[in-house]
Amino acid sequence: MRDTRESRLLLVLLVAIAFALITVDIRGGEESPVDGARQAAAAAFGPIENGVAAAVDPIGNAIGAVRDSGERHTRIAALERENAALKAKLGSDDRNRSRLAEFDAMLKKAGAGQYGIKGAEVIAIGAAQGFSWTVTIDAGADDGIRRDMTVLNGAGLVGRVTTVGPSTATVLLASDPDFTVGTRMEKTDELGFATGQGNGPLLVQLLNGKAKVKAGDRLVTFGSQANKPFVPGVPIGEIVRVDPPGGGLTRNVYVRPFVGFTKLDIVGVVVQAPRTDPRDMVLPPKPRPAPTVTVTVTPPPPDPEQQPGQEQAGQQPPGRTPADGRNPQQGD
Repeated sequence: MRDTRESRLLLVLLVAIAFALITVDIRGGEESPVDGARQAAAAAFGPIENGVAAAVDPIGNAIGAVRDSGERHTRIAALERENAALKAKLGSDDRNRSRLAEFDAMLKKAGAGQYGIKGAEVIAIGAAQGFSWTVTIDAGADDGIRRDMTVLNGAGLVGRVTTVGPSTATVLLASDPDFTVGTRMEKTDELGFATGQGNGPLLVQLLNGKAKVKAGDRLVTFGSQANKPFVPGVPIGEIVRVDPPGGGLTRNVYVRPFVGFTKLDIVGVVVQAPRTDPRDMVLPPKPRPAPTVTVTVTPPPPDPEQQPGQEQAGQQPPGRTPADGRNPQQGD
């Protein structure tokens, strides 16, 4: 066919008809009016299509590359989503391991003191009824929780239960200014009363104004009558500062609590007190002090060629010119 105006118009018309049929076919779906014609054309022109496909293989490869590129982007997006999910799972696993370690430490504390505890999780901070240092736990009356029960965790004393609902309870933290607990010193058994001071260390008033105490000494709960609100032997903290004795009946010391009140998670409510006072058994072992490194400096041996008394500090050897350039053996 010659490349004439008529042939070009015919080609454009055929292309337009083809696009029209494609549109009708797509909109018709499975009930397309050209479905029968398409099947007949496939049977008639199938061999021809194979030949044409071989002839235009580079174009087909390019189109396939574009299609595969889109599929690769889809796969990359899917892999990125899977990676994010795995990271989230890993973070969750790390969090679970951390909580498991907290729970294990709490169980060890309860075992050392022979406390019967009910595990709970901190689910809220603060109280609606005031500005007290409190937390809400997910255990309440239905779990055997009662008012004035001791609350601890793997580090030591957390506080005491003040309000109990069916499935939750409010715990007044030991850092609250209205919190007071009887204390007993490790080994010396000196008694006192600890009061919360918010973010600061606990203030402890020792009943013996002449008590010998120092930084690093540790305290535990003394216990209350009928073990409410406090059971004995729960670790409280260690002394970080001691006020000088003022001649009064009491002596003030400042105690850094073992518990971090700003990062509470897993706690235990003591629902059964120990049969006997555990005293200092619940305290963790004291860390061993680091060994002191001693450096010994040995002076070098004297030079055998050097004359005794020669080269002493502030002296010049014979014949050496002093700083003014004159020979001491010569006259002025």
